[in-house]
Formats: sequence, C-alpha cells, structure tokens
Amino acid sequence: MLKILKRLNAKEWAQVGISLIFIVLQVWLDLKLPDYMSEITQLTQTPGSALGEIWTAGGKMLLCALGSLASAIAVGFLASRIAASLSRRLRSMLFNQVDSFSMEEINRFSTASLITRSTNDVTQIQMLVTLGLQMIVKAPIMAVWAVTKIAGKGMEWTITTGITLALLMGLIALVMIFVMPKFRKMQVLTDNLNRVTRENLTGLRVVHAYNAEGYQEEKFEKANQELTATHLFTSRGMAILMPVMTTMMSGLSLAIDWIGAYLINAAAMTEKLTLFSNMVVFSSYAMQVIMAFVMMVMIFIMLPRAAVSARRINEVLDTEPTIRDGHATEGKPGMEGEIAFRHVSFRYPGAADYVLHDVSFQVHQGETVAFIGSTGSGKSTLINLVPRFFDVTEGEVLVDGVNVKDYKEEALYNKIGYVPQKAVLFKGTVASNVGYGDNGREEPTEEDIRTAVRIAQGADFVEKMEGQYHADISQGGTNVSGGQKQRLAIARAVCRKPEIYIFDDSFSALDYKTDRILRSVLKQETAGVTSMIVAQRIGTIMDADQIIVLDEGRVVGKGTHRELLDTCDVYREIAMSQLSEEELVS
Repeated sequence: MLKILKRLNAKEWAQVGISLIFIVLQVWLDLKLPDYMSEITQLTQTPGSALGEIWTAGGKMLLCALGSLASAIAVGFLASRIAASLSRRLRSMLFNQVDSFSMEEINRFSTASLITRSTNDVTQIQMLVTLGLQMIVKAPIMAVWAVTKIAGKGMEWTITTGITLALLMGLIALVMIFVMPKFRKMQVLTDNLNRVTRENLTGLRVVHAYNAEGYQEEKFEKANQELTATHLFTSRGMAILMPVMTTMMSGLSLAIDWIGAYLINAAAMTEKLTLFSNMVVFSSYAMQVIMAFVMMVMIFIMLPRAAVSARRINEVLDTEPTIRDGHATEGKPGMEGEIAFRHVSFRYPGAADYVLHDVSFQVHQGETVAFIGSTGSGKSTLINLVPRFFDVTEGEVLVDGVNVKDYKEEALYNKIGYVPQKAVLFKGTVASNVGYGDNGREEPTEEDIRTAVRIAQGADFVEKMEGQYHADISQGGTNVSGGQKQRLAIARAVCRKPEIYIFDDSFSALDYKTDRILRSVLKQETAGVTSMIVAQRIGTIMDADQIIVLDEGRVVGKGTHRELLDTCDVYREIAMSQLSEEELVS
C-alpha cells in the first residue's frame, strides 16, 4: 500500500497537508464541545447564573459544531479529489504497462485478471484513500487527544474505559485473524467470476449451438457461489463488530453514570457539582475515544482487501516486459525488405519442448515466402518472431540486415503490415479501421484508404454500406461477415505501406476466386514489398517465390511449388489431398 501512496504527486501531497489541517481543526472543535457542555452544566447548577452566559456557551457550542461540519466537508472534498486523481493515474499506468507487455506477460496474468486489476482493484484503493484520510488520520488524533483530556479526571472511570478498550481490541483481533485470509481470497474469486463471464459472452454462439446453456450456468453458478460464500463469511464476521461496539459504548456510558452516581453520593456537598461536571465531560470524551476505535475498525474492514488490491496492482506495475526496446531505427542500406532466420529455435516460456528447431532461411526484397505444414507445426509461431511478439530462444531473426532485438519496437513495427489469423476490428468506421495506427509518416488520406480497400477487394461491399467509407463498424466487427472483416484487416495492412507484409493464414476466410484476385492485385500494386504468408491451402501459395514446409517445428522442405512436389513428401501429401493431378501440374 505504501508503494501505491508513493505515486501521489506534489499537488496531491499538498492537498493531503491541507486535509490534515482541517482534520486537526475538526478534532479540536469536536473536543471543545464537552468543555462547553461542562460549562453549561455548572452554570445551570450555580445559583445566580445569568441566562445570557448559558446562551453564550450554547452559541459557542453551535459554532464549534458548524465549524466541525465545515471541516468535515472540506476533508471529504479533498479526500475525494485525491483518491479520484490517484485512481485515474493508476488506471492509466496499468493500461500503459499492459500495452507494453508481450504475449508472455499477458499469458502470465491472464486477460480476466488484468481487467479486474484495472477496474475492481483500483476501486478498492480509491475507496480506502477516500475514507482513509477521513478516518485513519482522524482516529488516532482523536483517541490520543481525548485521552489527554480525561487523564486525571477519575481513576475509576479511566479503568472502566481501559477495560472496554481492551475487550474491543481483543474482539477486533479475533475477527481479523479469521476474516483476513478470506479478504485475500476474494480478489482471486472475482478474477475467476470475470473469466467465466467473459468466456461465456465470447463463445455465446458456440454455447447456443451446442445447447450448453445449462453447463455454462453451472460453471457460472459455481464461481458465483464461491464468491458469494466468501462475501457472506467476511460480511458476517464484520457484522458482529458494529452491534458489539454499540453495546460496549452503551455499556461504558452506563458504567460511567453508575460509578459517577456512587462517587457523587459519597462526596461532600461542595464536591458534588464538580464531580457531576467531570462525569459529563468524561462520558463525552470516553465516547470520543470509543468512536475513534470504531473508525479504525471501519478501516480494518477495508484495509485487508485494499492491501490485496495494492499488491496485485504493484505486481503488474513492477513487471518488467521481457521484450525491451533496442536502439536501431533503420536497417542496413540496400537491404530494405530483407528477412533472414539464422538457426532459430524457440520454445514458449515455461514449456519443456521446443516449438521450432534450427530454422534457417532468407527472403529478399519483393519476394513472397510461404509457410505450410500440418496443424501445430509452428507456422504462426515462426512469423510471430518477426514483429517480436515473442523473442527467439536461440539463433537470430534479421530484418533489413539488423537483429530485430536491436530495433526500437516502434521502428520495427513501422516496417511491417501485419494481418493476424483472427481479424480484429475496432469500434468506429471503415475509414478509422483501415487507417488505424501510426506508421511513422503522415496520416493516410481518404484516397489512401479507398485504394487500400480496393486492393483488398473490399470496395464492392464497403460502397454498398450506409455511409460507405464512413459506415459504422461495431466492436469486434460483428456487423460485417468473416470474409469482409478479413478484407478490411488486409486493407489496414496495405494502407500502412510497409516494407514487409505478414499474413498469418489471412486468406482462409476468403473464397478461392477472391483469394486469387486479391493476391494478384496485391502483387501488382505493391511491387517490391516482401510478403510472408502462412496458409493451409496450396492454391494460395503455389505462386510463391519460396515455400517452406514445416513438420513438428522443423524445416522439411524448401523451394518452389514444382521443386517441392518432386523433393518433399510432406508437401506432396498436402498438395494431393487438396488438388487433382491436373491442377498440381498446371
């Protein structure tokens, strides 16, 4: 929690300082009230006292109460501003940190957990800071100040107050021992509920198609029940505190009056008024001491969960991305668009086996290299090493003659037009999706966007949409078909005008005719651009300058279509399973 508070800036610390002044003022005003109450008590019991003196003391009490109210409002306002400002900055820091993560860090935390940490955990911190300034600081000041006020006003009353506080502290300790572990567990269970809910919403079509609503409901109910049971346990544990504390406060007040009655009855006539006045003052101050501990209990209720949230937030913020920026911004002169893999081997973090084994090849500017192989052979993994979604375990990947690890990430990405296996569209318009991102040059014009869409064979359906290039695209592109979504994703890469295209099985959602026309137009319109294509269909890659065949992470064939038909059994098997003899040799 202290690490989180260190992230407060100078302006917020200044507001904390002002809040402390108001808190001290509020406590002082609250503790002045019993003094005026004692004065009024003495005036009403003293013969010959003027009514004006009582009114004057009452007016001072009213001013103290109003001043205390104004101070409380000021503290609440400042505390809310500080908490809101800190939580806003924490959310931004978390978002920016997650944005810098590689897939290794994303997989380590899980998407569901990162969402919870950026929302629910930050809210817990915000609530603690808001109430903490008002209670954590105020409670000790009030308790200590009140104790100094009642010191020496009656040993019997002091002992009674001390016994009450000891019982109260014992109760709080017992509750914390049993409840604290459950608070730690609650955030993990919230992650789990978030994961199950997100999984169900993402796969809703599959759930309906397989009549799995009952199964999903059971999964959700289990996660929901675990979280609810934990909430109930902690709520019941904390629910014991308030009634017991109220009973203790009432019991202490009764004990003070009862002891006071015996003391006053046994005292001489001249001391009775003083004892009665002391009893009234002591009772008020004792209630202030108990109230201070009640406020601290309120913080104890929130502190465990907020502490867990702070630890989870710090885990994300303190995580160093495994993929770090280099310093290079440009490749070697005359090697633009060239890619080389030199004895590359790769295994995923924490995995025992390698996914890729000693892969080596080279692609020259303007060439098209294609990768094919059975499912799980490592095709997508291989091309994901070029934009550094993961770093190689052994060997090196060169782009424009420079190791990708030496590039600044921004400079490397500016060279690449990437189309993922699963097309991703963002909420906005056709134009905002096609012209998405920053390529280190001027923003694309509307003509650039239209050209990119035309090359990607998307003009026919885009120009039929309401608003055409300014037509709305819903989140995830749910208002366009899979093939249309894929073509817009390809148009986005084309609009970037990169040195290298990376197509990760990006043509699979297209029909054969559109696939063929798109690749033909792409080759004509973007001559000189290097292309890396992962494909399942032989028809998509037959015309590639170089085809690399992968089998269980190893290169088992390399060459053109005709060469591989003669030299590579794996390629021949794949080809014959998809095409006829006539098509293979045509």
